[in-house]
Amino acid sequence: MFAKRIIALVSCIGMFAGVFGPASVQAGPYMIVGNDEKILWDDAGKPVLSPPGKDSVLIVDLADPLNPKIVANLPLKNSIVGPPVNLAIDPTASVALVADSVNVIKEGEALKQVPDDKLHIIDLKASPPKLVETISIGKQPSGLSISPAGNLALVANREDKSIGVLSIKGTAVKLIDTVPMGDSVAHVIFTPDGKRALAVKFPTHKVALLNVEGEKLTYTKTDLPVGLWPYNIAVTPNGSIALTSDNGNAGSSDGHVDTVSVIDLEAQPVRVIDRVVVGDAPEGLAISAKGDVAVSVLLNGSNNKGSWFYHPNGIVAVLRIDGKKVTKVKEIPVGGLPEAVMFTPDGRYIFVGNYIDQDFSILEVKGTDVVDTGKRFKVPGHPASGRMSPN
Repeated sequence: MFAKRIIALVSCIGMFAGVFGPASVQAGPYMIVGNDEKILWDDAGKPVLSPPGKDSVLIVDLADPLNPKIVANLPLKNSIVGPPVNLAIDPTASVALVADSVNVIKEGEALKQVPDDKLHIIDLKASPPKLVETISIGKQPSGLSISPAGNLALVANREDKSIGVLSIKGTAVKLIDTVPMGDSVAHVIFTPDGKRALAVKFPTHKVALLNVEGEKLTYTKTDLPVGLWPYNIAVTPNGSIALTSDNGNAGSSDGHVDTVSVIDLEAQPVRVIDRVVVGDAPEGLAISAKGDVAVSVLLNGSNNKGSWFYHPNGIVAVLRIDGKKVTKVKEIPVGGLPEAVMFTPDGRYIFVGNYIDQDFSILEVKGTDVVDTGKRFKVPGHPASGRMSPN
């Protein structure tokens, strides 16, 4: 009789766990972080290279954004070379992609950077998350994005001057097309309706417009003139405008002010309607889920010791979005050489990856204001890139 009661009790507990368990243990949003351990800078701002083998990709649980928890540390090569959006998580937080754009090889007695062509596919549903496969795609794959439906990904192949189109079916990811772009592209992003894509042409200072129909990507041959050296691009949740980070100096600081360009996606034809001066060398770029706040991350000479424009800290420029009017309203100092930046899905917090300091600044969003919480999230490496799960 006692044994039967125990069995009944266990069965009852199991039934309640099945009803209530997932909600109580469900992970919060994920952040994916790429750590690059192959490059630092000397006091003159010259790159100092190290052999590969120590890079990593982190999966971070942000159920409590002020106390992040690393749930996986995967030994996967990746690079700081390129915009800090070489990775992404699909809308269901089931799979993540990481583009590996640059390798370091030995040439004679010296180390040299050369383009790579790899894409890592990570199963986020595994416990802990794990690498499923690494595939070859175009040369120097850099900025990438996953479609709102989660069935397609686009990757900017900088060295190949093309965009790779990949199908996503669970953790099965396959290159299905490559679209020539004529110029080197640094990043590509879908519009929220999934029907268009925008790609930044880094060396020609333009944004290319593309159409998406099913799994077919078509370059419209329409290019928009934005600021100098556009490196990154983001679209508001309502799809009305896009913003570009116009780096100004081919991916590094030079002490001069640079801009964020504003593109009206509803105009016929689509056009650039404004340029907002933000500061020296914008790179990381993100827009909140509400669409009323954006942040542009400025390198601010923070890896150029000995130069006249050196500052020990990078800067987050806070931008207010009112319809199609974008205004810089504030600057917040962060760590050295800030790269990645992302809002949590609820828009309450912003994470900024400080490459030199090996940590993330955690900022809080209060309405359309942004403040520094004073908290830092330390990571085991130099965070070169990062993205947030959409939900």
